[in-house]
Amino acid sequence: MADLITVEDPEDPRLSDYTGLTDVELRRKREPAEGLFIAEGEKVIRRAKEAGYEMRSMLLSAKWIDVMRDVIDELPAPVYAVSPELAEQVTGYHVHRGALASMQRKPLPTAAELLRSARRVVVMESVNDHTNIGAIFRSAAALGMDAVLLSPDCADPLYRRSVKVSMGAVFSVPYARLDTWPKGLESVREAGFTLLALTPDEKAESLDEAAPHRMERVALMLGAEGDGLSTQALVAADAWVRIPMSHGVDSLNVGAAAAVAFYAVATGRPLG
Repeated sequence: MADLITVEDPEDPRLSDYTGLTDVELRRKREPAEGLFIAEGEKVIRRAKEAGYEMRSMLLSAKWIDVMRDVIDELPAPVYAVSPELAEQVTGYHVHRGALASMQRKPLPTAAELLRSARRVVVMESVNDHTNIGAIFRSAAALGMDAVLLSPDCADPLYRRSVKVSMGAVFSVPYARLDTWPKGLESVREAGFTLLALTPDEKAESLDEAAPHRMERVALMLGAEGDGLSTQALVAADAWVRIPMSHGVDSLNVGAAAAVAFYAVATGRPLG
């Protein structure tokens, strides 16, 4: 059973995992280096635990202690009970959901390990917006994608905002980072995948015409919001594909586009 510890000093070193959560640059460097990530909210904390992540500690306001009692009773890690005001002082923002947990990261698998058993893979290039990362992982989980591969400069899927937006789906879809870009795409092709670059370019073939659901193994490539895939990534692809559009709209937010494309890759239902 976890120790339930009341903390009244925002400078208490035992709360160090939770300090400065709004400082994106600091947390992006600190969390991977220290091997931790922050789960926010009851559902996300439970999903992280169910996915086998080890809990370092929990930070709870009083009203959440009873709600999380079953989790607390199973934990060897400390649970810090704090006032909402103190939680805000420590983290830098009002913790609306009243429950935070510091979780231990797991070693990432290699891309080769994921590709052995996958058939439908997402490949992201330079997606640095944590909200988009979370939305893409949530759609990937919901629509049957098997794995996610990230270019070296993509944002961290386990950053608090990404985890929160994904509603814990980042724990459901395995992911790995490609060591080099775009050279790392060669290993994806060598594993038997057809590389499809999603782009609004008029030269691209409609997803309906490309029929990726009939392909044995598909790697769907997505670029960053605004810029899209780089020239190098487009050149490295086997084919360019696009989502049919109406009413003069030329493109969608990458999170929305990903969901539509995943649906086509997995089911082949008409989009036009």
